[in-house]
Amino acid sequence: MAYGQTGTGKTYTLGRLGEEDNAARGIMVRAMEDILADVSLDTDSVSVSYLQLYMETIQDLLDPANDNITIVEDPKTGDVSLPGASLVDIRDKQSFVELLRLGEAHRFAANTKLNTESSRSHAILMVHVKRSVKGRDAALSSENGNHSHVVKSIKPPLVRKGKLVVVDLAGSERIDKSGSEGHTLEEAKSINLSLSALGKCINALAENSAHVPFRDSKLTRLLRDSFGVLTGTARTSLVITIGPSPRHRGETASTIMFGQRAMKVENMVKLKEEFDYKSLSRRLDIELDKLIVEHERQQKTFEDEIERLATEAQHRISEAERNYVDSLEKERSKYQKDYMESIKKLEEQFVMNQRKNEESHMKSSGEIPRVSAEELADLKKMLQKETHLRKAAEGEVNNLKNQVAELKKSEASGKSEILKLHNMLEDKEGQKEKLEGEIAILQSQLLQLNLQADETRRQLDRDGLEKEMGGLNSLTSQVKHQQQASGNGEKPSIAKLFEQVGLQKILSLLEAEDADVRIHAVKVVANLAAEETNQGKIVEAGGLTSLLNLLKSSHDETIHRVAAGAIANLAMNETNQELIMAQGGISLLSMTAANAEDPQTLRMVAGAIANLCGNDKLQTKLRSEGGIKALLGMVRCRHPDVHAQVARGIANFAKCESRASSQGNLWTKSGRSFLIEDGALPWIVQNANNEAASVRRHIELALCHLAQHEINARDMISGGALWELVRISRDCSREDIKTLAHRTLVSSPTFQAEMRRLRVNY
Repeated sequence: MAYGQTGTGKTYTLGRLGEEDNAARGIMVRAMEDILADVSLDTDSVSVSYLQLYMETIQDLLDPANDNITIVEDPKTGDVSLPGASLVDIRDKQSFVELLRLGEAHRFAANTKLNTESSRSHAILMVHVKRSVKGRDAALSSENGNHSHVVKSIKPPLVRKGKLVVVDLAGSERIDKSGSEGHTLEEAKSINLSLSALGKCINALAENSAHVPFRDSKLTRLLRDSFGVLTGTARTSLVITIGPSPRHRGETASTIMFGQRAMKVENMVKLKEEFDYKSLSRRLDIELDKLIVEHERQQKTFEDEIERLATEAQHRISEAERNYVDSLEKERSKYQKDYMESIKKLEEQFVMNQRKNEESHMKSSGEIPRVSAEELADLKKMLQKETHLRKAAEGEVNNLKNQVAELKKSEASGKSEILKLHNMLEDKEGQKEKLEGEIAILQSQLLQLNLQADETRRQLDRDGLEKEMGGLNSLTSQVKHQQQASGNGEKPSIAKLFEQVGLQKILSLLEAEDADVRIHAVKVVANLAAEETNQGKIVEAGGLTSLLNLLKSSHDETIHRVAAGAIANLAMNETNQELIMAQGGISLLSMTAANAEDPQTLRMVAGAIANLCGNDKLQTKLRSEGGIKALLGMVRCRHPDVHAQVARGIANFAKCESRASSQGNLWTKSGRSFLIEDGALPWIVQNANNEAASVRRHIELALCHLAQHEINARDMISGGALWELVRISRDCSREDIKTLAHRTLVSSPTFQAEMRRLRVNY
């Protein structure tokens, strides 16, 4: 941690990248070099988070949209974590340097009398190292082993953890020397308060006090596990920086005394090892999936075999019945045909014999022909032949009946085989139920392990809000009493009022007939909305809708100012941003901006719209409802804080457009920027070299993002933005913005052609 007066070299000592001179690299880069030299990327993992504490809000420097991160403290171990922060894996030094450069580009800075590039936030770099300890984890059994034994022998692998925290504190400053005013003054107050809280904690630890006020500031909460015998589990080093000027003798002495007190603090270094329940959970999931797949495969194979045997048996029975019917039909047709032919022959023979008898009778009535006896013998032979044929047919019929009986026997044997298969199926079902029982045991074991893992991250939230059951008259008197107390110089406790009165009753006072009660109620809601923990409750209770209705129905300037500030606080959350847009919030904010004259009201409205400009999903709707024109309309006020918020909104909008164009998503048919189409380019060019650093920095970023889309190049050339880009690439004090402008100019064919035409050496 680096501590000292503003402008004495804290950021220089910690955060220098050393790109031009390798010997000038800071502690952050040197520490990462040592870490990467001592780890093996096969068994170890190195990940980084880069944050800033700005105005008591923790913001992600690697993801600017994530600008309100909560702190989570383990009630058992006291470890501090930030689950909402980006965590980026590091493989080499170059990727780490790129992350530092990206984070520095998003860090807040301002120009003061003591430092032209004064950090307005505390920068916090967290490096997490994990190492798997070999030889301590039990392997899972093989696939063919006993699965019940797997459940009993499961042991999670052991992981050793380390965390390096590098803190670049914002410099302490005296207002009379730094000349801070406006928003910069508010930033200085916030910085001094957090540093004062840090000093109180150091004093308490140095004096072995029973109570250490860690919870007075988010900075001390973040550093809690770095201080003291009871809470500090890390080796802590402090760098103090002082200036050589006699003018700052008081600050120099205060800094050295702070370092002396800090040296009295003793820490107890602890080795942190824990079971890797996530890895064990993944291994159990894989083993469970294998068991389920194997069971399903065996079940499908068994069902296919049963279906095949049943189909084959049915096919054989059908084929036997069909063959029997065909054979019977053929035999019947054959015998019927022979029978008809025999009858026909007998009839012909009978007719011929009758003719012969008549002829012979006409010749000689007394002579008996011999032929009749021969014919009679032939008839007897034919009758005997027919008798033999009939007996043969009966024999064939008997044979067919025997075949049918055999087929019926085979059918009975097939049925018995099917019965055996059914018995086998029942046995398989029993095995399936047994296997499902083992799977249930595995699932319960997995659930138990997950519960053990989650138990280490669980927060105790035992305090609840008690709703008061008093009537509206008593509630109104309470609010008026608080207002009178505030007028007499007593500072009312908003948290105490929130606990005593309740959120619903406070929101109901927003519609009270008494104007003073309404004003005080909206101030209470605005103060509650400044805390992240209260924002969800306010939105769920309808507070957002009530605030938007106040903008629509009220004509009081104070109510407009405070309500817009509360909406700006709620608009820091992405979900709340979509709700604000869905309820017509941008139209109401635009209307409020058009009617307002007070600079503070305009600053609050511009801040709310600027937060909405940073949401990629809302850009088209925000522009169609007049959000950009409302921002440009507020520049009529000459107040620098209003211009700073307008510039921030334009920079956020330009960044979203640049990101969308790089992904191939064009919001307009022509592909031009909404900002250019709505006439924002002249004001951007006019204020690109603004005296206020906060305005200038946002405008320079907006110009760089607009120039990254080639379609905007012609408009920017005709509007004079090319000269500003050239100036930024040469003279900008911010190295990241300077590099971005240079890369944009070099990569654009249109800008290159124009500079060649104008004979600009670049």
